[in-house]
Amino acid sequence: MKDNMSEDTKTVLVKLDGITVCFNGKNVLQDVSFDILSDQIVTVIGPNGAGKTTLLKIILGIIRPDQGSVWKKEGIKIGYVPQKLNLPRTVPLTVERFLCLENKYDRAELLQALEETGAQNLLSRSIHPLSGGEIQRVMLARTLLKQPDLLVLDEPAQGLDPAGEEQLYSLLSELNKTKHCAIVMVSHDLHVVMASTHQVLCLNRHICCSGTPDEISDLPDYHTLFGKNSSLAFYRHHHDHTHLPDGSIRHVD
Repeated sequence: MKDNMSEDTKTVLVKLDGITVCFNGKNVLQDVSFDILSDQIVTVIGPNGAGKTTLLKIILGIIRPDQGSVWKKEGIKIGYVPQKLNLPRTVPLTVERFLCLENKYDRAELLQALEETGAQNLLSRSIHPLSGGEIQRVMLARTLLKQPDLLVLDEPAQGLDPAGEEQLYSLLSELNKTKHCAIVMVSHDLHVVMASTHQVLCLNRHICCSGTPDEISDLPDYHTLFGKNSSLAFYRHHHDHTHLPDGSIRHVD
């Protein structure tokens, strides 16, 4: 288990320096530089075509930049949760089998990972009819089995209703605290980020501005990118309820 660290002793997990990526002669990313620190939550926002998914692919090592460099801490484990799960429905597949497609785990390990994401009741279920929120929990559990230092998520709340978004963001915040796992995610909502986000990157092929959610809200470059009347809202999680093992919520009242 990783040790708790203060802000002053956090280490750099990934360092991007001057990243430029060109597709068909056009810059998709231009001179992008930032660090991902241990235990940190980074939310990337920006309009369509801003290069958000390309940035994630650079972090994951799926593509190489045309210019610039990517440094990763030696031995770092990076887990990836895609936006969608595309599996042929003609192939019978339980959650248990899905979790063991790449590596074999015993039942206790599987149940522990599912319990950490509030999905322990899904182990024997077919994966195909699961809801969007249940799929996200299963994919997170699959990633947690690898004990990552960094979680990379591409629009994890896409397609979820407001209640599902709240549960997902609460879960990610809890995993960040309990697993000491850094998180980088692309937000599908330009104006809403988790209140527990440590750094927001406003991306439009280059980094227009960056900082804490409070800082970003007042920056002129943010309003230039998203409009003068735009404001950044925080997706706050109020603990007036309990999350049950099946993913449902029991309110205090």
